[in-house]
Amino acid sequence: MDSVRQNKVNSLLQRELATILQQESRSLLPGALITVTGVRVSPDLGVAKVYISLFPVKDKEAAMAHIRDQSHRLRGLLGTRVGRQMRVVPELHFHVDDSLDRAEEIERLLKK
Repeated sequence: MDSVRQNKVNSLLQRELATILQQESRSLLPGALITVTGVRVSPDLGVAKVYISLFPVKDKEAAMAHIRDQSHRLRGLLGTRVGRQMRVVPELHFHVDDSLDRAEEIERLLKK
């Protein structure tokens, strides 16, 4: 169960990372739509799991590898935005959010 502080940090990081990824999407993945669907921080606020959805991307693993390679730079950009609100900017771990794909698959199976 997340604390109130964790929930506030989750929403802050989700909002700021969405803005950063929107601005940086042309250099990260040209022509792709990157959406931050959720953020979960650890109890010590040192690590953040960032769940992102990639829309017209054929090879999601290669795209995620490229985003993970840029995580240090993205963490620096995040630090400039939330540096006054947080003492330590958490380490970012990016994960693919495939919940939309699973929902689409379930809907397709139910139509049969």
